[in-house]
Amino acid sequence: MHHHVLCSSRVWPSASDRVESDRTRGHTQPYHSGRTLEPNHACGAMETAVTLDRAIQISLTKPLRRRTETVSLDKARGRVTARPLASRVDDPRFDNSAMDGFAVRAEDCEGEQTTLTVVGTSQAGGESPPDVGQGQACRIMTGAPMPRGADAIVMIEDTDVQGKTVTVRGPARTGFIRRRAENLSIGQEALPAGTLLDSAKLALAGTMGHGTLDVIRRPRVAILSTGDELIQPGRELSPGQIYESNSHALASLVESMGCEAVRQESANDSLEELRSTLDALSDCDAILTSGGVSMGDWDLVRKLMEQEGDVLFWRVMLRPGGPPLFGSWKGTPLFGLPGNPVSSLVVFHTLVSPWISNSLGYHEEMGPRLSQRVSVKLEDNITGAPGKLCLRRIRIRSENGELLASTHTHQGSGNLHSMVAHNGLTLLPPDTDAKAGEVIEALWIL
Repeated sequence: MHHHVLCSSRVWPSASDRVESDRTRGHTQPYHSGRTLEPNHACGAMETAVTLDRAIQISLTKPLRRRTETVSLDKARGRVTARPLASRVDDPRFDNSAMDGFAVRAEDCEGEQTTLTVVGTSQAGGESPPDVGQGQACRIMTGAPMPRGADAIVMIEDTDVQGKTVTVRGPARTGFIRRRAENLSIGQEALPAGTLLDSAKLALAGTMGHGTLDVIRRPRVAILSTGDELIQPGRELSPGQIYESNSHALASLVESMGCEAVRQESANDSLEELRSTLDALSDCDAILTSGGVSMGDWDLVRKLMEQEGDVLFWRVMLRPGGPPLFGSWKGTPLFGLPGNPVSSLVVFHTLVSPWISNSLGYHEEMGPRLSQRVSVKLEDNITGAPGKLCLRRIRIRSENGELLASTHTHQGSGNLHSMVAHNGLTLLPPDTDAKAGEVIEALWIL
């Protein structure tokens, strides 16, 4: 299946990167265009209307603080490794049998039927088995060490046992033996730093002899929605009120990125209340706000940040999701996300997620991630955005070895159902349209 994948924690590709990706299109191996994100320490006064690349670059001048802690293996599920993990043992530790049967010398069992003397048993975890000499066999269990002198395993199904003799039917093969260190050798690195630990990786860590693991401490990320009209789901609505959903979605995304979400009740449109709430949240490692960052009279997050905070950029050349800001409040990094539900999710996927990944040093393939960058073939015409990166919602599916993408007609930034019905975003460059049948870059939301 020729799916071309690029992790979302990297910058969107330059023109030269796109040329390189075109060369690799059609090959089976993944390609990785773009470059690893690096902070640009030349940021000074607030910048406005920046590109997505520039926004990510600026945000990394105030990275999320990376701290580590040690946890036991049984508490490490869902955590992210802080350091590479190397094996403390050979795996397997010794040559052992992959089957229940008899360990024999292959040269003794070349005919259609051979009768051998059974000299003992090799059990997993048992004492050292007896040596196997000419005309002899040793009963062996799966995982048990190979006796000296034996070089083949005969499955129990291919033998007849009578007392202290065993008759082998057919020639013995030298397979069914797991060789020492064929999986891992002592000192071999198997899990890089920045790896999200799932059940298989935890099993591997245990196999390598690690009872405790150094992991990245979960940063505490505060989440705050703003607006007089917002009320928590499940309560009775008054005229003019709507249910607040952004903080719940953002908290879920934050947790998926290996952080601890500290979700707050929504704040009213009051500078005093907003100021006191942000002050209370400034002991977190980062703050995400939703709403109040556009150009209206009641966009108080932007106003308060400009007056009393430190704003590094405001507005990004995206559609949807154009008005986000980034800076710090009392030294704590702060992202101000749009209040429109779709826009807030889009900005998280394209801006906040890469910031978290790069700040904490997540591995680009094995670390936590919310999306993959892929090449998709369009089934519909798409109109781009003048002067802005177009992030149109699409439905991506696999068919006959290629990824196909269809789009939804209702693309309003308040239409959350379109985010549920779709699993991707186009990455159409500014001032670019695309026709059905063309291959474009897209973000596949996992």
